[in-house]
Amino acid sequence: MGIKWRLAVFLVFLYALAMQALQDDSHMRGGHQQAVDPNWSELNASMQKMHIAMASVEPSGDFDVDFVHMMLPHHQAAIDMAKTQLLHGTDPQMRRLAQEIITDQQSEIDLMRLWLNQHMKPRKEN
Repeated sequence: MGIKWRLAVFLVFLYALAMQALQDDSHMRGGHQQAVDPNWSELNASMQKMHIAMASVEPSGDFDVDFVHMMLPHHQAAIDMAKTQLLHGTDPQMRRLAQEIITDQQSEIDLMRLWLNQHMKPRKEN
């Protein structure tokens, strides 16, 4: 595994640990935002799902492919969070922004999937 890939995986891992530590610290200090506000829980769940998906990406040996595999859950999390905004948010500007995020991020997901289909190396069968 190349040093850049190792560093990228390590940074994602550190970020996930830091987010978990912040969440644990919030609970220890009596922060009950998630229990009080289910909308916050919904936003946080989108982030947790993204972190799990990104951490599960296995290196392919092709940095471009690995980049796309890491970006797909990142973009999906943005869409999920924007949908939560549309369900619960009331500010017209933020609702408009959320709709734009959904449209733009979905378009980029479609582009990345198309690119992956064109650039993935076929696996040799034994």
